[in-house]
Amino acid sequence: MSSAAVIERKHLLAQLREPIVWDVVVIGGGATGLGIALDAAARGFRTALIEARDFASGTSSRSTKLIHGGVRYLAQGNVKLVREALSERALLLSNAPGLVRPLKFVVPCYRPLEREFMRVGLGIYDALAGKRGVGDTHWLSRSETIAQSPGVKTDGLMGGVAYWDAQFDDARLAIALMRTAVRIGAVAINYVEVDRLELTGGRVSATVARDTQTGERLELHAKVVFNATGVWADDLRRLADSAAAALTTTSRGSHIVLPGSFLPGTTGMMIPRTVDGRVLFAIPWHSRLMLGTTDIAVNGASWEPDASEVEIEFILDTARSYLQSPPCTGDVLATFAGLRPLFSPRAAQATKAISREHAIVIEHQNLVTVVGGKWTTYRKMALDALAQAA
Repeated sequence: MSSAAVIERKHLLAQLREPIVWDVVVIGGGATGLGIALDAAARGFRTALIEARDFASGTSSRSTKLIHGGVRYLAQGNVKLVREALSERALLLSNAPGLVRPLKFVVPCYRPLEREFMRVGLGIYDALAGKRGVGDTHWLSRSETIAQSPGVKTDGLMGGVAYWDAQFDDARLAIALMRTAVRIGAVAINYVEVDRLELTGGRVSATVARDTQTGERLELHAKVVFNATGVWADDLRRLADSAAAALTTTSRGSHIVLPGSFLPGTTGMMIPRTVDGRVLFAIPWHSRLMLGTTDIAVNGASWEPDASEVEIEFILDTARSYLQSPPCTGDVLATFAGLRPLFSPRAAQATKAISREHAIVIEHQNLVTVVGGKWTTYRKMALDALAQAA
């Protein structure tokens, strides 16, 4: 990366003080906002991005570290989302090989016909990827399953299925996007928090923010303002309209980290069935084993969400049915949790049933809110957001 991507903060602030009209102001420095800023700058738009804390400090650094089509979404019948995500997976593997890499998964099977059922489902997953696939899905015998997934519970094991997805370092990819956006002309700064949106003639005429390090007030004028604040999206919208109805439902996804000895090697495991009807991943991560995630509806947003004791025990209990050495609470090295901003303006169903597709809502003529989606589809979200704002 060129050193031109490293600019002193005082110079960034000086650019924000200039009495100009930006083409694009992006609020939020996670995957969604960084994707929009990068795409906008690449198109030659005068672009500024402001983030209240560290870049990707919210949901975007608290993911399951997977770039994937979403096997569970296929079971829900959401073929469009899976096909789109698999296409984006291929692009990320090609465009960021240093940060995104193929990851093989084994699905252990313990019930009659379970292996055949999983092979058919994952075969459809491969078919949707087409020539953009990473590797072929195939059956595994009992001995092959044990060999490829050492640490798998052997009692009752009938065989397995192997398939491929991709793994990435979410925080590093976010920083790479930010640096690239800056290198091609965007201004991106953190620790600047928006606390007011001014309306004139029915449109957002000014984005007023505070430098939280110095207390300085900043006022930005833009043709289009993108709200990419994730689980805080409704809070930002209410700066323009205090009566704005909620667009999002917040869901917490928690993870635990165990010693790598529970599942040695470089192959992940997909646990195909949890008691709440989802899947769970066991993934090698920096010589440790990461397991997750949960899907718990929560009220409100938090900068530092924590995994609850109930969630930790849920993950451990699920893992005990698939790992030869049953983990206990004392084995947990760390936990982390992220919050999902699910688009559900009228949702009454469980969060696990809410689509992970993204949505773009334009209000006050030039306030564009982007919610939903996931890391894998960040580029497509940016593309769609800019297209709708045009």
